[in-house]
Parts: sequence; structure tokens; C-alpha cells
Amino acid sequence: MTAAGAAVSEFGNSLSLLVLLFWATPISPLLVAAILVAELLPLVLGAPLAGVLVDKLPNRRLLMVALLFQGIAIAAVAPLMGQPAFVVALVLVSGCGRAVAQPATSALVPHIAGEEEATRGYSWLATGRSVGNIAGVTGGAVLAGIFGHSAAMLIDGCTFLGYAALLAFVRSERRPSGEHAHRPSALAGIRHVRRDAVLFAAILGLACFVGAVVVINVADPAFVRFVLHGDEFLLGAMQACWMIGVVVGNRLAVRLRTVPQVARALAITGITTGVAVLMPATFPFVVTAAIGWLIGGVSNGIDNVTLNAIVRLRTPEEMRGRAFAAVGSMVTGANLLGTAAAGGLLLVLGPRAVFALGGTGAVLSGVVCLVFVHRALKREESPAGAGPSSH
Repeated sequence: MTAAGAAVSEFGNSLSLLVLLFWATPISPLLVAAILVAELLPLVLGAPLAGVLVDKLPNRRLLMVALLFQGIAIAAVAPLMGQPAFVVALVLVSGCGRAVAQPATSALVPHIAGEEEATRGYSWLATGRSVGNIAGVTGGAVLAGIFGHSAAMLIDGCTFLGYAALLAFVRSERRPSGEHAHRPSALAGIRHVRRDAVLFAAILGLACFVGAVVVINVADPAFVRFVLHGDEFLLGAMQACWMIGVVVGNRLAVRLRTVPQVARALAITGITTGVAVLMPATFPFVVTAAIGWLIGGVSNGIDNVTLNAIVRLRTPEEMRGRAFAAVGSMVTGANLLGTAAAGGLLLVLGPRAVFALGGTGAVLSGVVCLVFVHRALKREESPAGAGPSSH
């Protein structure tokens, strides 16, 4: 039920972002940038407060409130699309709801699926999101073309309300215990990640290779148009290859259950993602680009699951809301920095060079991450460094 709701919600997210970027592009590139920043900034700056809320309040109910908050904000965009400043402000408000919804969902999954089946639960959640993303990207332009931008935003608002309604049928609930009072600080999640050597190495490595490889999101259209000499159809086909790979990766990650398996898989995906991006940069042909995008998608899909799994495995139950929020802020912050850097890089480098730079950065980050994860695991396994590894 939660995975189905996540698919509906992600469909709405992808649809609204596509529609807003379509709408903003002819107005001003600064408006496009403002919308992207407004969507992601609350996930970075609001993480400490969001984590505290998730660790203090019943998570299913909190998630329902956050979804209603998002739905109302996005639906309110529809009548205000002639006022760009109000649109950006409402996207920011919706992002605040998303900042709470993401850690609440991640913390709630083990209570729905059970601790032993939590990784499988995260896999189904990621699969639902991926399917919703594909549907939103492919269907967004069609809906906007048939019904108009404002109607598409109203449809998106309804998807959040639909997800909240589905959660009403979920019986499981995460009710945080009073133990959070021993660590009342909103920054406790960040401190927890920093103190756990295995978790810190894995998440910092993930943030680094995400920041490196995210430049391709900005360079994609130029690469397809000027390097592959393709059109919008080819760009959509490339993105479809990536999303198909994501679904495959989500399912493969179910096999990963222990801390060493999850941590090493997360690091290795940095290397494979980098290689996937370097393939079309080195051999700029449609076939190699499609294969590279498929490999990159599989790696991305494994990341989606292992990110949640490593946090769950290394974090006490009463701390998970703050830990998930802290990790989300680190990865989203890297995403923001990489996206901002990509715009500047494209001004001085061609899209092929940007791909090569992003792929190389991801490979190097993945290798360094794997080394540090291996060392952290070895220290933990030694008698002198043995610690609580089975949170």
C-alpha cells in the first residue's frame, strides 16, 4: 500500500516539476533555477527540524499531514501561474512538506515490512517511486498538452491527497519512544552519522559521487542534441533506459542484507555509475549511450535501496527519523552543488567534456569510498575496534 502510494506521489512530483520547468523556460532561466532550488532547499536546511518531528510524533499520521500540506501547496499553484514569485514560494512550501515526508516514510517502512524484511520493503518503495517517476515524465507533457498547465498542477495536488488516503488503510504505525529525550538536539542525527565510521564513509562517499555525476542531468539535452545529433525522442529514450535500469537495480538490491554487503554495494555503485557515464563520453554513439544509461540506472536503483538500508542497520530505532533526515540533507546538498556547478561547466566546456569530468569524479569517489568503507569494517571486526555493529 505504501509503495503504491509512493508511486502515485512520485508521479505527481515528476509531473509538476516537468510542467513547471516547461512553463518557466520561456519566462527566464533564473526562474527555472529558482524552482529547482526551491524544491530541494528545504530538504537540506529543514533536515534537523524534520528529523526531530519524525522522532517525536507518530510517523504514519505525520506523513499523512505532510502529504496534505504538499497537496494543498501544489494545487494552490494552479490559479497563480501568472505570478512567478508566488509559484516559487509555493514550491518552497511543498518542499517543506517533502522534507518531513521522506524521513517519515523511511523510518516507517521497517514497521510495515518488519525489521527482517525491511530491505525488501525499501526495494518495493523504490520500485514504486521509479514507476511513478517514469509515468510522470512520460505522461506529464501529454497531460499538460491536453488539459493545460494549471489543470496538470491540480492533478498533482490530487496525487498527494490520494497517497494520504491510501495511508489511512495502513495499520502499522511507528510511535517513537521517550528515549529521544536523551538526545533532544535537532543535530543529533548529523552527530550520529559522523560518529559511526562505516555509516559516515558510505554516506559521504555517496554524496561525493552524486555531486560529481549529477552534472549529466544538466548536460543531457546538449549531449543528445550536439554530440549524438538526436532530438527530444532520443532524449526521452535515454532517460527511459536509465529508469528501466533503476527498476532492475531496486529488485537486485533485495539480496543485500548485512552491513558489509550493503556498505560495499553502495560504494561499488559509485564506480559503476562513473563507468556508465564515461562510456558515452568515450564512445559517443547511441548504442553505447543506451547501454551506459542502463548500467547507470541499475547502479542508481541499488543506491536507492542501500541508502535506506545502511541507515536502518546502523541506527537505533529511536534515532532513525533524525538520521534519515541528516543523510537526506547531505545527499541533497551534494545534488544542489553539483547541479549549480554543471551550469558553469557547460559555459566553458562542451557536453562531452562535462560527461567525462562527471564520470571520472564518480569513479574516483567510488574507489575512495570503497577503500574507507573496507577499512572501517575491518576496524570494527578487529577485537580492539569491535563496537555495536548490529543496530
